[in-house]
Amino acid sequence: MSVLTITAATADDVPTILHLIRALAEYEKLSHEVVATEDSLRAALFGEQPGAECLIAREHGEPAGFALYFHNFSTFLGRRGLYLEDLFVEPVHRGKGYGKALLQRLAQLAVERGCGRLEWSVLDWNAPAIGFYESLGARLMSEWRIFRLTGEALQTFAADKR
Repeated sequence: MSVLTITAATADDVPTILHLIRALAEYEKLSHEVVATEDSLRAALFGEQPGAECLIAREHGEPAGFALYFHNFSTFLGRRGLYLEDLFVEPVHRGKGYGKALLQRLAQLAVERGCGRLEWSVLDWNAPAIGFYESLGARLMSEWRIFRLTGEALQTFAADKR
């Protein structure tokens, strides 16, 4: 019988968070994009102006997964929301309801904080995740596309004086 606990991450969890981020990136075939370090995560999550929060799922005290999230804002609702940046459960712990438990805790936080929505993105090839999210009642927002400026494109656009 597994014993699951979900707790808010602390600064002491930073090495665990980085390990889970790297495991997620490996699963998504994006390991080459991980440039986060323990120092950058510590500053971003636990510094003077934290930009995000993190939940850690543990089985018998050992890390099993995580959910990293932050507040966004809906102009149409006129309220904050929660945006799930990353959700990951180690493969050995999948099928035990840990992903659902992490999402349910996030939904509870959203309700407790008066948020109007909980939302996230999923890679289009990740059929197991899409099916899982739909089974929870989440709706795929197929009419929306994500745009991103990053790296050199971000720097170039920011410097453009036209």
